[in-house]
Amino acid sequence: MAPLALAALAASLAYVPQEALAGPREQAQRLHDRLVGTPPSKDKLDAMAARIASNDELGAAHLAIDHRDPESAPFYNVTLKNFATPWTNRDQTVFAPLNDYTATVIGLVRDELDFRRVLYDDVLYVGSGAGVPAYSPSNNDHYAALENTGADLRQVLTRQAQSALTGLPPEATAGVITSRAAAEAFFIAGTNRAMFRFTLLNHLCRDLEQVQDTSRPPDRIRQDVSRSPGGDSRVFLNNCVGCHSGMDPMAQAFAYYDFDETSGRLVYTPGQVQPKYFNNKETFPQGFVTPDDRWDNYWRVGQNKLLGWSSALPGSGKGAKSLGQELASSQAFAQCQVEKVFRQVCYRAPSDDQDRTAVERITSLFTGGGYNLKQVFAETAVYCMGD
Repeated sequence: MAPLALAALAASLAYVPQEALAGPREQAQRLHDRLVGTPPSKDKLDAMAARIASNDELGAAHLAIDHRDPESAPFYNVTLKNFATPWTNRDQTVFAPLNDYTATVIGLVRDELDFRRVLYDDVLYVGSGAGVPAYSPSNNDHYAALENTGADLRQVLTRQAQSALTGLPPEATAGVITSRAAAEAFFIAGTNRAMFRFTLLNHLCRDLEQVQDTSRPPDRIRQDVSRSPGGDSRVFLNNCVGCHSGMDPMAQAFAYYDFDETSGRLVYTPGQVQPKYFNNKETFPQGFVTPDDRWDNYWRVGQNKLLGWSSALPGSGKGAKSLGQELASSQAFAQCQVEKVFRQVCYRAPSDDQDRTAVERITSLFTGGGYNLKQVFAETAVYCMGD
């Protein structure tokens, strides 16, 4: 064969998709690696390969996740734990112990429940096992013991009413927002704005700088925000107002919550605004004085309406539960979950038009399929199988 012909052949082979060169067995191995991270047994690999050979890649993905053998446990104990743990702490580190926030995410995924419930339901997942202490709203010993004993989280976690475990009124529960781990990380000290900021960051994939909108009215900005930082009111009008005008009216939903470091537990005072909402009230005495836990979403108008707020909800309410429903019902919430799964399973962020089209398709399946996040893991792993 002529040199030019050989070069042309080599070039054409270079553009053959990797999955086209790999057989069903190699694809099954790659799929299992992405979802579970440990080698499958020969029998499991054979079963997955058989499904791929019959064009049932999703079936193979679900077999990797839920096959009743020890090799599937790491999807729950490792993949999902590493997926959710950074949401539970301010450093956003994966190197944090198992806790009620992470366990609840794992349980909702395992049970294929509507994942929006993570931000508003009266739910916590707890485990069981020899030598494992009962759940306590005052410490993390229960989850530390589950992790230290290597408990199979796929098997031992059970869904419980959060209100029954913590003593919160059911109407005051808001999924992981009112978990002990989240309270310890985000309700501690401060002004409770941290809970809003990290919920936005972890569940809508937006930090405050990305949602700044200086066109929103500043009437709900609290007294602790200077209207003339450094003696220059332009800094407030062109910068501070962009975040606080939207954040403060929504963070008001948390007005009755605090974390007591002494008792190590979440505190809820219905009808009584926590004193932290009046910190530094002398900074601008004419600012907003928080009277209760009513919140309003000023971002339903302006540039942030693009976050896709649900027309089925009023955009206002009282307390953390209804705010959690508002956030979880947005299009941004749905797309955020898919993008996070993409990064977890594909080991990279969506980077081109093909990836973005895949994210849109999987997001549509997520919202149209009951917000089943386990299905998102399966769909995404199949998409990235050829990487």
